[in-house]
Amino acid sequence: MSDTIISLAQAQLAYGHHPLLDHADLAIQAGERIGLIGRNGAGKSSLLRVLDGRTQLDDGDIRHTGGLRVATVEQEPELPEDLTVLETLCGDMLDAEDWTRSARASALIDALGLSPDARIDGLSGGTRKRVALARALVEEPDLLLLDEPTNHLDFDGIAWLEGLLLASRIAVVIITHDRRFLDVVATRIIELDRGRLLSFPGNFTAWQARKAQWLESERLADARFDKLLGQEEVWIRKGIEARRTRNEGRVRRLEALRRERATRREQQGQVRFSLADGQRSGKLIAELRGITHGYGERTLIRGFDTTIHRGDRIGIIGPNGAGKTTLLRIILGELQPDEGSVRLGTQLSIGYFDQMRGMLDEGATLADTISPGSEWVEIGGQRKHVMSYLEDFLFPAARARSPVSSLSGGERARLALARMFAQPHNVLVLDEPTNDLDIDTLELLESLLQDFGGTVLLVSHDRSFLDNVVTQTIVAEGEGRWQEYVGGYEDWIAQRPAPAASDPAGRPPSAARETASTRPVAADRGAAEARPRKSRLAPWEEQELDALPGLISELEAEQASLAARLSDPDLYRSGPEEAESIQGEIETVEAQLESSYARWELLEGKRE
Repeated sequence: MSDTIISLAQAQLAYGHHPLLDHADLAIQAGERIGLIGRNGAGKSSLLRVLDGRTQLDDGDIRHTGGLRVATVEQEPELPEDLTVLETLCGDMLDAEDWTRSARASALIDALGLSPDARIDGLSGGTRKRVALARALVEEPDLLLLDEPTNHLDFDGIAWLEGLLLASRIAVVIITHDRRFLDVVATRIIELDRGRLLSFPGNFTAWQARKAQWLESERLADARFDKLLGQEEVWIRKGIEARRTRNEGRVRRLEALRRERATRREQQGQVRFSLADGQRSGKLIAELRGITHGYGERTLIRGFDTTIHRGDRIGIIGPNGAGKTTLLRIILGELQPDEGSVRLGTQLSIGYFDQMRGMLDEGATLADTISPGSEWVEIGGQRKHVMSYLEDFLFPAARARSPVSSLSGGERARLALARMFAQPHNVLVLDEPTNDLDIDTLELLESLLQDFGGTVLLVSHDRSFLDNVVTQTIVAEGEGRWQEYVGGYEDWIAQRPAPAASDPAGRPPSAARETASTRPVAADRGAAEARPRKSRLAPWEEQELDALPGLISELEAEQASLAARLSDPDLYRSGPEEAESIQGEIETVEAQLESSYARWELLEGKRE
């Protein structure tokens, strides 16, 4: 008996020239957790609207089990502004059919640290997202659809959501750019690419490996197709021979090949941007001594000292409302602290990327946003027309005169980056830059920031982005205390003091909260266990060592063969069972490989 709760067959959906869904098939099983990824504008949010019934397909079938309950949390959820949190979760309490709803709502309010009597219109973005999640969960859905659920959540909120999804039996489809989140929760990755839904078992890291193999297979298949089409075009142009042989079947095949080639959609272009270092700043960027600042009776920063030098890449970490943006403004000299002193360096040229994209003028055109009053921009000493520059950020020339107000969230993020990169800067300030960006653009931005010769100040809750970009962190540790740590997010986790078992709101502590005192002990113990013993090899060990390279070679060949089978798109047409079986074989081979490598290293160590 199938566990499929909802499915699409030959689904078609289009807005404009290119279809968002192009004869796409999808089957969602009970309890599975799907990460839905794809470029900005590929149609991911539209697919969620199809699944929850808000959008009808142009063609194709959608089927679901009877009584299926679907709940959706949108990227920017709409909530009743005049109600309290408890009223929003409980709904119409005059309906007594679900008498346990109030208890479920209260439990979720406690778990998320919400105030039941707080009005929605006074809540921050992060708190609104928590309320929207709670409102969806209180419905006890069979299928939960989440559109960028980690946007506006702090680390504790993300950890809570990870734990909830891992413990739940609800089927989930998640649109997110948070690669660490996908690695933790996803059991399958589905990529929406040029109208097709491509399925890969496993988490995001597994998808990266499989996608590279799949793209190579697609490239080879397209090359074979183009070669065949070219041969047939040569044959038909001979004319007389084609008519003499009266091979009408071959002519019809050529016509079919032409139609197929015409409908092939090439892979969408990559975002292309470069980052020019501005005039070299002085060695000192900012020096803070004894900084204390707050609002009313609440102190956000208490007695904080730091020195920021040219070339530092600093991540500023803390829960929502801790004062991260306030600290940024003090560092930049935009806000005078209540106590303490700030000394700024010389020749600073600051580029600012704010999380609300508030520096974008809604009424301005895209072209005027990039280069007001001019048709040219200069990047790294090279002059470029504004139309060409916008195309580097995937804005076609036809949209250059469109207003900013017409852009989606992802497009606004790309335009804000384009605006910042259009001018040379030696200090980049990025406040939640990862919100709304697709994964390909995120990875390119990471690469640019790693090579940037200036200084970077970064506020982000994207753990992978922090680890890949920053060299040190400044962390809010409660009650106005801020502490500096070397390294990125994982390094902070390893070094920070052990927190309490749970906070006053009852939220569970974040995963992997190990203390600096426990990790080195564990590492030393592991190193001692892995250290080879000083002894000679026994004869049977000599034979085993000689045989291991051949065994490893065979296992690697088997691994490559299984990976090639798994990357075949046709594998998923009959359901996930065969793919899951192959994935199990791959995991078995990988475990054998790991064991063989460990054994080989141990025996080699003994021989030496």
